[in-house]
This record gives sequence, C-alpha cells and structure tokens, in this order.
Amino acid sequence: MFSHKKIAAACLLTGFLSLTACESAQQIVSDKEDHLAAAGFVAKPANTPERLAMLKRLPAHRFLRRVSGDTIHYVYSDPSVCDCLYVGSQDAYGRYQQYQQQQNLADEQQMTAQEYNDANWNWGAWGGWGPGFGMGFGPGFGGYGW
Repeated sequence: MFSHKKIAAACLLTGFLSLTACESAQQIVSDKEDHLAAAGFVAKPANTPERLAMLKRLPAHRFLRRVSGDTIHYVYSDPSVCDCLYVGSQDAYGRYQQYQQQQNLADEQQMTAQEYNDANWNWGAWGGWGPGFGMGFGPGFGGYGW
C-alpha cells in the first residue's frame, strides 16, 4: 500500500531531477563552486604541470578530508571547470553543509505539489490512476468486490 508520504517523496524527487536536468553539468559545478567560495573555501589553481598531474589523480567533484595532526582540511577537486582545488577548514565545510541543507529545504518547499485548476483539462483521458484515484485499478467506486 502506498502512503501519502511515499507518493509525495516520489513526486518531490521526480520534480527535483527534472529541474536539475535543465541545468548543464558545468553550470551545476560552477554554482557549487560559488557556494564553496562563499563558505570560505580557497581556490588553488593547477597552474603547474605537477599540480595538474596531482589534480587529475583526485576523484573529480568530490570532497576529501585530510587530517594533519589536530587540523582537518577538506578539499574539492575540479578538473573540468576551473582546473583547481578548493581547500577549506572544518568550519568552511560546516558552513557549506549548512547552506546545502537550507537550499534543499527551500527546493523542497518550492516543489510542493500545487493544485491544478483548469476546467478544460480532461483528467479522464489519462485513464486510471491506481487505488484511491477514481476509476483506476483496485478498490474504489465501481471496483471489484464493492
């Protein structure tokens, strides 16, 4: 049995994936890098052959944690847009994560299902919608066993 929460989550995920598909991969990475800089990450360009070779060895567009004594740094490599490495402290990483959580909440609120009111729209032309959605399959008005 499908719960309303599962249906809402599926609709939310579908909407989010549809929106992100409209943006190019380069634009998504570029936006992420703007947020990294705003959180306090510093861009280190791969401006020597040695740096470029090291950058290519890291997983692209992923956070890595580097511990050195009591200090923790986070690095984010971008070999495709800026050919650089973003380096940030634990505080910068925390600010970035906090921003991401706020952005996800804002996206979720924006994608909340909206009621569609168009008198000329023929919902019946789309057939049954499953249990609880009118003349679809399963129990309901006119269904089997009623």
